[in-house]
Amino acid sequence: MHLPDGIVPVEFALAGYAASGVLTAFALSRVNRQPDPRAAIPRAAMLTTVFFAASLVAIPVPPVSVHLMLSGLMGVMLGWFAMPAIMVGLFLQAVLFGHGGVTTLGLNGLILGLPALLAYGFWCAAGRRWPDTAALVAGSGAVALALAIFTAIVLSGLPVALDAGTETVAIKAFLLAHLPLVLAEGVVVVALLRVLRRVEPGLVPHG
Repeated sequence: MHLPDGIVPVEFALAGYAASGVLTAFALSRVNRQPDPRAAIPRAAMLTTVFFAASLVAIPVPPVSVHLMLSGLMGVMLGWFAMPAIMVGLFLQAVLFGHGGVTTLGLNGLILGLPALLAYGFWCAAGRRWPDTAALVAGSGAVALALAIFTAIVLSGLPVALDAGTETVAIKAFLLAHLPLVLAEGVVVVALLRVLRRVEPGLVPHG
């Protein structure tokens, strides 16, 4: 679920860069406040690779195709590091494979990065007491929020020449196709954190 080049007005693209830039800078400032800011770099690199690869695998769900977003997983596992990691992954996807756009990189970063940070906040608040429930909500909720942001951006930036009714029907079909993904990503986060708590509890942050 990436916005390609040319789908939104220029002012939207510029606003996306500004918003993602501010969010990334704030996230990095929080990372730098940690006792050892570099300690999470190996984990961030590994998960950025997973995010990069998983988002390139399209699964046909007629009339569209979907792919894993993993923003909830990135948020839970990386915390504030999730935002810069997602931006790096999106940049490489856009430049190397044309997946998403360069002009819309800021908006795509906002679509996936903001839900990741909110998933991290929810995990911090509820992960210790209700780990499975918190993981499910973080994984599924991040996808649902990303879909909501994506839809709001697309509908707000529709050119006047396009038929709004037709575009709304297309967006509804797009959202319905992604409903299984909402649940699937929650299950993925729950399953992964269960395995980590059993095998290597130290790898589970704030849990």
